[in-house]
Amino acid sequence: MTPLILASRSPRRRQLLAHLGLPFRVVIPAVEEELAPAATGRPEELAEALALAKAEAVAGEQGEGIVIAADTIVVDGDTILGKPADSSEAAAMLRRLRGKTHRVITGLAVVDAGSGQRAASHVVTAVRMRPYSDAEIAAYVARGDPLDKAGAYAIQDQQFHPVAAYDGCYCNVVGLPLKALDILLRRAGLDITPDSLQGLPPECRGCPIVLE
Repeated sequence: MTPLILASRSPRRRQLLAHLGLPFRVVIPAVEEELAPAATGRPEELAEALALAKAEAVAGEQGEGIVIAADTIVVDGDTILGKPADSSEAAAMLRRLRGKTHRVITGLAVVDAGSGQRAASHVVTAVRMRPYSDAEIAAYVARGDPLDKAGAYAIQDQQFHPVAAYDGCYCNVVGLPLKALDILLRRAGLDITPDSLQGLPPECRGCPIVLE
């Protein structure tokens, strides 16, 4: 079987990819990830470009294997929210998103390091935040959890539970839309059997996926 490589430093993406039941190894890409706030163009294009840059960087180093990469951004109106620089910025992001609906966009890329074949796409989920209080924000930020997350929150956080509802793929908001990834892997020639998708988290099994 062709080696599968995850180009990511995210523990959440590692956990999600493990649900597919396929052996893989992790290689951290030497690519700048914090480009979103200063970038121009459509957020969807940005997310795909960042994911592809990561995948191609690792593919160039490895020489063989199918490389997977992703980049997740939060978009509020016309503003892209990346990872907060500090606790103050994290609190400001959470206040900004409170009680509103925003978009979470994950760019996905798959590169065959041997042939150079590549495929990229993105998934969008609409997320509505609950009206959490300033005190809840302060407690969440004090834990330090928001600092490595786009938009300063994790949908799966059981203490803060910031999300009231979402429309689309749950795993996309966590950082790796697994059904979309399955489609891209098939395009790259890696046929994942239906049985491997039985290990998906419950929230992902019925999610609608339409790749651009």
